[in-house]
Amino acid sequence: MRSSPERPLTRAMLVLAVLLGAALGLLFPNNDRLWDALNQALPSPPDPRVVVVGIDDASLRDYGPLSGWPQGLYAQAMRTLDEAGVQTIGLDVPLSELARREPGLAEVFSRPNVVLALPPGETLDLPPSWRAQTGVSGLAAGPGGRVRTFQTAYEHGNGRLVPSFVRQLATSAGQPVPLDPTPRLLRHIRSDPNRLGVIPFRDVVNGNVRFGDLQGRVVLIGLTAQDHPSAQNAAGQPTPAILLQAQAVSTLLGAPFLRLPLWLTVLLCVLAAALAVLTRGLWGFVIALLALALAAPLWLVNVLFPGVTVSVAAVLGTALVGLERWWTLRNLGTRDPLTGFGNRLAFTRAVEHRWPGRAGRPIGLLLVDLSGFRRVNETYGRAAGDEVLRDLAARLQAHKRRGDVVFRWGSDEFAVLLDNTGPQELARITEATRQILEGLQYRDLPLRASIGGATTGPEIRTATELIEAASRNRYRMKYQREQGEN
Repeated sequence: MRSSPERPLTRAMLVLAVLLGAALGLLFPNNDRLWDALNQALPSPPDPRVVVVGIDDASLRDYGPLSGWPQGLYAQAMRTLDEAGVQTIGLDVPLSELARREPGLAEVFSRPNVVLALPPGETLDLPPSWRAQTGVSGLAAGPGGRVRTFQTAYEHGNGRLVPSFVRQLATSAGQPVPLDPTPRLLRHIRSDPNRLGVIPFRDVVNGNVRFGDLQGRVVLIGLTAQDHPSAQNAAGQPTPAILLQAQAVSTLLGAPFLRLPLWLTVLLCVLAAALAVLTRGLWGFVIALLALALAAPLWLVNVLFPGVTVSVAAVLGTALVGLERWWTLRNLGTRDPLTGFGNRLAFTRAVEHRWPGRAGRPIGLLLVDLSGFRRVNETYGRAAGDEVLRDLAARLQAHKRRGDVVFRWGSDEFAVLLDNTGPQELARITEATRQILEGLQYRDLPLRASIGGATTGPEIRTATELIEAASRNRYRMKYQREQGEN
C-alpha cells in the first residue's frame, strides 16, 4: 500500500540530514574558537611543579645586557638551584654567542637535568661528552598573533623529528611525551594570589630564595623584562615567551586533552541532524543548545567536544524541517493528500506546459476509474476505501513509463498523462494497464477498473477534446464489459 505523501518527503529530508551532518563532521571536526573561549572562561589552576625564574628589568640593570653575561653568573644560579634540590632546569636564553665565547660552558650546563632551548633551525656546537638536552623553543602564533597551541616536535629538513623545549622538560620531569608535530591546545592558566609568582633571576644568583619553593620543581629560566619582545596569550594579553613555555610544560604535566575521534564526531553530527528532522518543531534548536551547553562540563574533564559543529548540524536539521513544510504548503493546492499525486489543477498545468509541443511529441491520456468502489466505502468504511485507492495508485505509479505522470482525477478516478505516445503505443499501454489492474478486490468485494485512452492528432485540437475522447473510450469499454457479462 502507498504511504502518505508526507512520509516520503520526510524520509528524503532525513536522508539529506544524514548526508549534511556527515559532511559537516568531516569538514569541521575541530572547534578552535569554542575551545579558545572555554580556555579563557575556564582556565586551569597553575601547576605547583612548574616555577619560572625571570630575567627581569632589575636583573638586567644589575648585570648588564644578557649577551655580555659571563658563564660564572649562570654557574652561581645553577649552584643555588642545585642546593635547593630542583628536579629539572630549562634555560630559554640565547646561548650561541656565549658558547663560542666561553669554552667552559659545558662545565656549567652539561648535566642530565638541564634542557637548553634553541631557536628553530639553530644548532649549538656541543662537545661529545655533553649530557644536557636541547629542544626547539618555537611558539606557534595563530590568527591575531595569539599563541593558542604548541608542539612537542618539529620536522627537520630531512624529515627527522626534533623534540621541542617543553617536551624535553616534561620528559626530564618523568612525564612520557611522544614526538608529535601535531599542534596541541595550550592551557590557559589562571593567576593564583596564594602562589609564589615569578622569581627574579638576581635573587637566585644571590641565594635570596626559599629552597622549599624550588625543591622538586621544574624551573624555567627566561626573559621577563618589559622591553623584551613578548607574545600574546589566548586572551590577547602581552605575555613573556617563557611564561607561555611554562604553560605548555604545565599542559604536558597535567591530564591530556582528549579529542573525539573523527568517526564519533561524524556520528554525533548525523544523530543531531537526524533527531532534529524526526522530532520536528523547534526541538532542533533545543538539541543545538544542549550540544553547546555540553561543551563546558566536558571541557572540565579534559574532553574537547565539538559543540559548535554538532549544534550547527542540529540547526541544519531544523532548516530541513522548515524546507519540507514550505514545500508542502507550496504544493498544497496542487497535491492530493491521500496519494501524493497531483490533482486536477496540477493536471491542467501539466497539459498546458506540454500542449505546444504535441506535434513533435504526441500527448496521450489514460483515464481510470473503479467499479464497486462505493460498495467498499459503504460496507467497510472510508478507511477501507482509502486503502483501495492507495493500492491502485501504487500500481499505476510502479508501472508507468519515464516521462509519464499520474494524477488523482476524482474520488475514484485517476489520469495518466503519457509522454510521446502515438495510437499504436497508446493501445499497448492501455492493454498493459488493464492487465496490471486486473483482479483488484477488497476482501470479498470485487473491483473493476475501467480504462479509456486517447492521444493527440489532427482531430484533437484542444486539451478538452483530448479529455472527452479518453472519457468516451472509457465509458465505451465499461459498456462493452457490462454487455458481455449480461
